Amino acid sequence: MAFELKNIVPWGRNLDEYKSMFNLTDAELNKKIISFGDGPASFNYSMFKFNKRVISIDPIYGFSVDELKRKIKETKDIVINQTRNNAENFVWTKIKNIQELETIRLSAMNLFLQDFESGKREGRYINHEMPDKTNFTDSTFDLGLSSHFLILYAQLGLDFHLSAMTEMLRVAKEIRIFPILDLDAHKPPLLAHLVEHFEKNFKVEIQRVDYEFQKNGNEMLRIKRK
Repeated sequence: MAFELKNIVPWGRNLDEYKSMFNLTDAELNKKIISFGDGPASFNYSMFKFNKRVISIDPIYGFSVDELKRKIKETKDIVINQTRNNAENFVWTKIKNIQELETIRLSAMNLFLQDFESGKREGRYINHEMPDKTNFTDSTFDLGLSSHFLILYAQLGLDFHLSAMTEMLRVAKEIRIFPILDLDAHKPPLLAHLVEHFEKNFKVEIQRVDYEFQKNGNEMLRIKRK
């Protein structure tokens, strides 16, 4: 089935948030990084400005910058209103209120939009839908990231997650997934199945991170080769 733009809700995060979500050290930022389901985040843009290279993978990169602008405009108020209506499910410390949240997200997405066309030409943004196999050879990357994609959308199912994470671990020596809660802010049953499956051949850890916006969403799943 063809991926359709109407099915996505673009919502971008920035470099500082990525560093906190994934416990990324300065040394790790110099590694070869691939980020899955990056959407309209400004992570790639900011890393590029610091002379560091990230490959971002997402099916929304198959659309034009104008189409993405329209989609962001269409969905921004919906997401903000949903967050306002469920404000008790979030931690308002680093992000103080709804207005600041909107400012941070729009800033990140605008930087992405400014960078998108040039970044796509340079091969930094790649149109690809998981869990299909990518064109990269085994162990091309040191680190693979998944922000607000896997586990959060638990409804994609266990088979989807197993296939996607297996592909991530094929091309990256280590992967990190944040958050490990679903959209209802609960740890989904599939999390235990994923841990059980991958710990047979990999080192699997759940680690605390210095980021919490979704209540109790301050842990990441870290999987690396033994």
